[in-house]
Amino acid sequence: MNPLKALWEDHRQAPWLDYIERDLLTGGGLERLVRDDGVRGVTSNPSIFKAAITGSGSYDADIDGFLAAHPGASTGELYEALAIRDIQLAADILAPVYRESGRTDGFVSLEVSPHLAHDSAGTEAEAVRLWGAVDRPNLMVKVPATAAGIPAIEALIAAGVNVNATLMFSLTDYDAVAGAFLRGLERRDDPSGVASVASFFVSRVDSKVDAALERIGSDEALGLRGRAAIANSRLAYRRFLDLFHGPAFASLAARGAQVQRPLWASTSTKNPAYADTLYVEELVGPETVNTLPTATLEAYRDHGRPRSRVAGSFAEDAALLERLGGLGIALDAITAELQTEGVAAFADAFDSLLAALDRKRAARAAAAG
Repeated sequence: MNPLKALWEDHRQAPWLDYIERDLLTGGGLERLVRDDGVRGVTSNPSIFKAAITGSGSYDADIDGFLAAHPGASTGELYEALAIRDIQLAADILAPVYRESGRTDGFVSLEVSPHLAHDSAGTEAEAVRLWGAVDRPNLMVKVPATAAGIPAIEALIAAGVNVNATLMFSLTDYDAVAGAFLRGLERRDDPSGVASVASFFVSRVDSKVDAALERIGSDEALGLRGRAAIANSRLAYRRFLDLFHGPAFASLAARGAQVQRPLWASTSTKNPAYADTLYVEELVGPETVNTLPTATLEAYRDHGRPRSRVAGSFAEDAALLERLGGLGIALDAITAELQTEGVAAFADAFDSLLAALDRKRAARAAAAG
């Protein structure tokens, strides 16, 4: 069997595509991924949209049409119109997955402006606006798990907006996001039908921890390289099992609520010394999502070996993180730094996207005379 399809059919892990672009949506590419590879969702971010919108002529007709109808529109409004159309197209392609899964899968994610990452009210308002503008029940609005994002996540779940809680790097982040989800559900008369995933970032943790281990340079330190991110993620999965298969969730489950699945994000391998499927292979398990960039998806299709590995070694995973602490590596400080850097990187990508689109807009206006 195709290893990607086996992730879902044999192990109940949903593979999602971490990529979106117009030709994929209009040329049958996403339909093929859903049909042949078992892809069950799509995620996007400002970097992905920048590559898609500015890297080809696929959006030129829409750009011209939008500007003809709205000549005074800002470049931000132009971007949003293009992005929303992509999200709608992807959501429509995934609608059968959404229906067949009983509204538990088949989602497409769209991010609120990263410049709102420290503004609870602004995040909530923009998420509600995007939810209405996209007007698809299988949309997930991406909200960062910052201190300001946590109350926004709770409020959005309470309002019935599906949320992809993103930029999570630590167990503290996980606990905060899961708590916000549970509190949001408790505020609803009917908690069924509201979906959320908790996007836990993986490979970037190893990039930071490995650098610290190499600075230490001992045999013990060097032997721990490439292991922290997987252990950290597996312990988040243990928290998921404790929360969503224990008494904290039982009453909500009885009222029809669905669990908030862990989503493994940043699963491309950054270090060429590691296997290109490392962060897929080691985190296979039920009730999880793995969102794969195109290259990682293709690699896993070619030589993935799916087997449930995310559970079963929790004691060893905890011991590994304790060994890091014994070496003087402060994982909490590293993960906090990663979240700060992640917010800044997405904000920079968003600004770069608008600047590139502004240049494209000006060039098309000049060519038109």
